[in-house]
Amino acid sequence: MLALSRRGDGLRNYLQRWEVEVSKASAGSEAAPREGQPSSDAPIVSCSGLHRRFGEGDVAVDALSGVSLEFPKGELTAIVGPSGSGKSTLMHILAGLDRPTSGQVWISGTEITALDDRELTNLRRDKLGFVFQFFNLVPVLTAEENLVLPLKIAGRKVDTSLLEGLLETVNLTDRRNHRPAELSGGQQQRVAIARALITRPAVVFADEPTGNLDSKSGAVVLGLLKRAVDEFGETVVMVSHDPRVASYTDRVIVLSDGAVVHDGKVQSADEVLTLMQGD
Repeated sequence: MLALSRRGDGLRNYLQRWEVEVSKASAGSEAAPREGQPSSDAPIVSCSGLHRRFGEGDVAVDALSGVSLEFPKGELTAIVGPSGSGKSTLMHILAGLDRPTSGQVWISGTEITALDDRELTNLRRDKLGFVFQFFNLVPVLTAEENLVLPLKIAGRKVDTSLLEGLLETVNLTDRRNHRPAELSGGQQQRVAIARALITRPAVVFADEPTGNLDSKSGAVVLGLLKRAVDEFGETVVMVSHDPRVASYTDRVIVLSDGAVVHDGKVQSADEVLTLMQGD
């Protein structure tokens, strides 16, 4: 994890080592322009006027206060902010895992805030991919079985060519028959990324995907998410506490007290850190 007090040559050297690892994992992904990028008026995910209040009366807490955002196709976005800023609440609402107190969310043109629980379950199964901090793999299944599990649950046929391509992309072809306990943390997270992509989702939500990994494994995971965006045209929305991770995304959204205080590209981890601290 990036120490908040790290500065000067030490910080530059640290970030240079990180950049090398990310570049290895996403090799070639920035060379070719993205194809099929829709106009900004056709977002994959959007929300309008999101409010989320927990509790009532004097103990009520407003986790979100009128958040409106759009996420176009083929973009890697990091949502960051200090503890309690509302970033996890925002992701959960965007992904249909929680409902707002007020406001609306659309995914691929469908207003998910108007869906009942069964319809939401079907939408998450068909349209969304998820990557979590703690992998969420089934211990008794092999890497390959975990990877194709969303298709099995949905009763859909496995596309063998896509399966083989994903295993190759995450460099796990020779570990496909290993169970999670036989894989490193980085390898388990790579299985989780491939699992999120196997259904060809409209959007992938990643909740602290590098938070449980060492620096090198985290850089590899970030590189794979960048490849999913740059080579496969995926839309990835990621929550992270790490300024270093956020600095390598296409776009950084900074939340503070439930409101958006920055939305755009950043140049460095130091800039992200400054934005998060409100300096």
